[in-house]
Amino acid sequence: MKRITQTEYRGGAALNLATRALELTVTTSVGPRVVSFRPARGQKRNVFLEFPASAPRYHGLFLRGGHRLWHSPEDIVRTYQPDDDPLEVKRLAAGVALTAPTETKTGLQKSMTIELQGERTVKVTHTLTNRGLWAAECAAWPVTMLRGGGYGVIPLPPKGSHEDGDLLPAYALVPWSYTDLSLPLWNLRRDFIGIDVAKAKQAQKLGLTSYPGWSACWLEGVTFVKYAKVIPAAKYPDLGSAFETFTNGAMLEFETLGPLVPLGPGRKTTHVEYWTLLEGLKKPDNDRTFSRSLAPAVQAWIAGLKG
Repeated sequence: MKRITQTEYRGGAALNLATRALELTVTTSVGPRVVSFRPARGQKRNVFLEFPASAPRYHGLFLRGGHRLWHSPEDIVRTYQPDDDPLEVKRLAAGVALTAPTETKTGLQKSMTIELQGERTVKVTHTLTNRGLWAAECAAWPVTMLRGGGYGVIPLPPKGSHEDGDLLPAYALVPWSYTDLSLPLWNLRRDFIGIDVAKAKQAQKLGLTSYPGWSACWLEGVTFVKYAKVIPAAKYPDLGSAFETFTNGAMLEFETLGPLVPLGPGRKTTHVEYWTLLEGLKKPDNDRTFSRSLAPAVQAWIAGLKG
């Protein structure tokens, strides 16, 4: 069962997309933004962060919270262009396609297609189109802001063996200048990096050049998972980061990135994410729970993804 209904969000037009297992709200009067994602049953809260309506703008942008599309590399002017205008809306059989007006200062146009696949999967296709007169090197950069209080997990690539001839590096961690891996929020394990959001007392950010493509955040018994394919030969921004995470204690961001491409006039670049909500899993803050519960559940979900 898939249901798409008209609703409103803070006085503006929005759409509610729902299955028997989950529901999400997307704005159509601003954005494109996904402002709510929650289980359909029970009294479960929105797993996405929502900024208060009175929150000040940040470099001209109203952050709002939830999920948004940016273009990387980050720039204080180019990246923070406001998204306050009504969208072009196209209803689909199992979702909606949303297109924003072209950004005046960048010549880039953002669009987001949200589609329900089965009962427990959301496919989100992000597209940047260059409507300007000159080429722009950029990457699609979807950013998901999750409520504070959760526990984030970034799985690491499988371990190899020096004795069997694994002589070259497999991936790199990319810290920002303010990243401090000695802080208690970071939980560096054999097969994953854990993030205890409540222990973050200052801004922290970390990128990975390669990883299994998924990340997860456990929050009050509900686990949000997002997945995006990593293209091995592609050039990625931020010293090759295919994934980035940011936290300041109040929230946790999961950010996937598309390849960094020279986007000529009229050309576009597309980046796809898949989301789900898993219920009933234990907090994955130890090796046993990660390897015997979370990882198998996520891998089974990924194996069933379509296109």
